Amino acid sequence: MPDSSISKFFEKSRKDRLDIVANFANLSDEDIDVLQNENGGISFDKADKMVENAIGTFSLPLGIATNFKINGKDYIVPMVIEEPSVIAAASKGAKIARIKGGFEVSANESFSIGQIQMLDVDIPLAISQIKNSSNELLELANSKSNTLSKMGKGAKEVSCKEIDTPSGKMLIVELLIDVGDAMGANVTNTMCEAISPLIEKITDGRALLRILSNYSTRRIAKAKAVFEKEAVGGEQVVDNIISAFEFADNDVYRAVTHNKGIMNGTIAVANAVGQDSRAIEAAANAYAAQSGRYRSLSKWSKDKDGNLVGILEIPLSVGIVGGIANVHPVAKVCTKILGASSAQELACIMTATGLAQNYSAIRALATEGIQKGHMRLHARNLAAAAGATPDQIDDIVQKMIKEKKISLDRAKELLEQI
Repeated sequence: MPDSSISKFFEKSRKDRLDIVANFANLSDEDIDVLQNENGGISFDKADKMVENAIGTFSLPLGIATNFKINGKDYIVPMVIEEPSVIAAASKGAKIARIKGGFEVSANESFSIGQIQMLDVDIPLAISQIKNSSNELLELANSKSNTLSKMGKGAKEVSCKEIDTPSGKMLIVELLIDVGDAMGANVTNTMCEAISPLIEKITDGRALLRILSNYSTRRIAKAKAVFEKEAVGGEQVVDNIISAFEFADNDVYRAVTHNKGIMNGTIAVANAVGQDSRAIEAAANAYAAQSGRYRSLSKWSKDKDGNLVGILEIPLSVGIVGGIANVHPVAKVCTKILGASSAQELACIMTATGLAQNYSAIRALATEGIQKGHMRLHARNLAAAAGATPDQIDDIVQKMIKEKKISLDRAKELLEQI
């Protein structure tokens, strides 16, 4: 089994990093060419087919987080993000979690929820009529996807709920669909639109909206990790981290920033493998407010030995088939690097990455502050951009940090002096 604990990965050249990733994930020469493409792996012609009114492409940095052990298996995790320190922080969090065995993660089956808004109906009567016709509705829905039906998946349940609005009461019909290894938006929308005329006929009502819900509460992923007390920095640091969590859990202003840090990890993976990051963010934020107020998505405590324990639970609607993941060349290679064989496995990796990132961010805040590490990495990037060699970078970084003049121009000046 390949080992994701790669010493000083950040110090290696691009070629060496690519060689390590290629060996870990068994990448082909064609895969490597995609990663080396200076256009981010996508031509304008392909972009023009993906979106309307295209005028170009936009690239973001793609990096690799190391050290991840999830449910006993090693992973290197591709992450696409423009913010310095995130990939390093996720790698560091995974390294500390690894001491106690890594991350234990579980994910629900891939159940998507479709909604049909019914107007102008006798709601109690309509609910009874829909219940009596549920088998017919499910059969019609499943006729729209031979693939899911053959796999024993597809539409599984029809339910109803009544909501109050300023315009009066409305009936919402919900369709529960097992979408397998897909994110499932298209098939969910197709099924909702397919059964809405029959619901109108059954209830003598009018269907308005027919669309999936991105609040994927039937697709919950839960990660847990134990961070050894000594590796965290001792009992006082553990207590400080728990106090920092309690701040986030009880103050919305802090909670938003705290949860943004979690999403730094989760969404960077989503970007790399072509997932719908907007849907993931929206669902996570709704889940953070499920108690009636916006709270921390993660929970932090300590065990009987004083070790730090982190738990992250989020709804994740993701897939490894369909969508951009099968269209974008870089997303396809990143999916191969990740090695996830199911939507559930992908959700587990993304949740573990969010927890690793949250650990590193909250530990930095509870000890030295967030800026020290962040600015050091920023300075390293600038020194490298100025053309410094690995041997020169540390010297330039130290001088910029000491002077508090962290800029590309200063990096170039220092390089000339060397």
